[in-house]
Amino acid sequence: MENIKANVVLDAKGLACPMPIVKTKKAMNGLDGGQVLEVLATDKGSKADLKAWAESTGHQYLGTLEEGAVLKHYLRKSSSDETIERKHPTVINNDELETKLETMDNFVVLDVRETAEFAFNHIPNSISIPLGELENRLDELSKETEIYIVCRTGNRSDLAAQKLTEKGFTKVINVVPGMSQWSGKTTTLNH
Repeated sequence: MENIKANVVLDAKGLACPMPIVKTKKAMNGLDGGQVLEVLATDKGSKADLKAWAESTGHQYLGTLEEGAVLKHYLRKSSSDETIERKHPTVINNDELETKLETMDNFVVLDVRETAEFAFNHIPNSISIPLGELENRLDELSKETEIYIVCRTGNRSDLAAQKLTEKGFTKVINVVPGMSQWSGKTTTLNH
């Protein structure tokens, strides 16, 4: 799990409730949509507090790692692109992808969420290339292979599908609604 990347790290160690939340709110305001905030806290109640706060504000609580007395919480700022109309024509739903995972092996599942989101849960054997890095990492993908793209809700994956199609990839499928509703197997980086 060492390679969880956060855009901003907030040190709230030694602070008692409600200070971690107050500081988190401030830090979140300074982030761009889709960026990840790592909050370091020692207050044991901070996990429940942050989770509840994230849910009430529409931000995404990704998960918490415990390292000794320190809790590392990961939150992703909601972004306005979560409601974009989808343009990529080829789409399958989560259930169809789950069935494919059991029966086929000559395809790739590409997860375009941030690395912190991927770290806490992803489809086994999926490849992690965050949407923002896709342009520079196209050579890691084959144009001959079917590529099923997942994100949290189907919107970032739609953008990724459009981008790959522009670059000459012909077998690109957007998976909707993606990881927010995924009920199949998942794994974490520190299993």
